Amino acid sequence: MSSTTAHTVNSTAAPPRRRPLGVLAAVAACVAIWLVGALGGVDYAVRSPGQPEVAVNLVPVVAFSLVAALLGWATLAILERIAGRRATTIWFSLVVAVALLSFAPLVQVDATAGAKLALGAMHLAVPATLIALLPKRNH
Repeated sequence: MSSTTAHTVNSTAAPPRRRPLGVLAAVAACVAIWLVGALGGVDYAVRSPGQPEVAVNLVPVVAFSLVAALLGWATLAILERIAGRRATTIWFSLVVAVALLSFAPLVQVDATAGAKLALGAMHLAVPATLIALLPKRNH
């Protein structure tokens, strides 16, 4: 006797690799922005008030964007467990708030216009990529 088993497909589940790829895409976007700036002659020397000058190279760009993206993913996963259907809305609000707050130090540092523009673009690239790729999609 032959039997067929119908598999239920959860259309709201994110594909297993979607979120890790979203994190990698956020990091890659920041690296690409940094590289375009560096190739365009941007001087990534940044001075915070009362601090010595720091050159923002690729190591902190990768590290900070990776940590931010992983924290975004973890926050979304936790919210999905505790907030149910409202998780994505709450998470989106948090992402926007954190992205806006991330500009506070950028406004206070002394850097060239090109450096501020490139760093500002990186501050937008991570949340934009995460918003596009991390939440589950209802189809």
